[in-house]
Amino acid sequence: MSSDTLQTRRSFIAAGAVGIGLLLAGPARLALAAGKPEATGEEVGPVEDLMREHGVLRRVLLIYEEAARHLDTGKDLPPGVVGDAAGIIRRFVEDYHEKLEENELFPRFEKAGKLVDLVKVLFAQHQAGRRLTDVVLKSSAPAALADAESRRRLAEALRQFLRMYRPHAAREDTVLFPAFRSLLSPKEYDALGEKFEDKEKELFGKEGFEKMVSQVAELEKKLGIYDLSQFTSKL
Repeated sequence: MSSDTLQTRRSFIAAGAVGIGLLLAGPARLALAAGKPEATGEEVGPVEDLMREHGVLRRVLLIYEEAARHLDTGKDLPPGVVGDAAGIIRRFVEDYHEKLEENELFPRFEKAGKLVDLVKVLFAQHQAGRRLTDVVLKSSAPAALADAESRRRLAEALRQFLRMYRPHAAREDTVLFPAFRSLLSPKEYDALGEKFEDKEKELFGKEGFEKMVSQVAELEKKLGIYDLSQFTSKL
């Protein structure tokens, strides 16, 4: 074998090893090899985006549950906690998260003829949830909380919201969202993720999700339910 042939073979093997190494290293290394800057931001797909927003919803549901317990036992509520929690539901869940579902997910399922009955129920529950939020916002005003009937009405609205949204979010997470990706091409899926991110920034500014999580945490602290360890079973 000539020295030129041997050198060519060695170069080919070395290039292959580099290529395999880059593939194993992941997208960041591939981007660097292509002369592109390494991505530092977190890439979040549309389904992951919706599911983590459900995490915000579930934490507000814990606030609602604790607030209802306060009302049922006659215990005073920290000023503004319920109204602020309902405000997060209105702005972040109903006017943003649910609008994304209604504008981007539900029509695609209806067009494809998939999970149509489920989509109808989910949409009806969105409307019912908004009516309940109206009641919560009205009944949680300081003047209303001084009235026994308003406190009873508020506690009932909180319980109804809890009763509806826990199975609602669970069904979306386990049925609707997993099925959604099959309705889109990879390109459409990625583009929708960017659209969701742009809408979040438009409505809530940079790091809008993180801001909402921080706001929820402050309300949890006021109610005394922020410390996760208190929920650990003693059995």
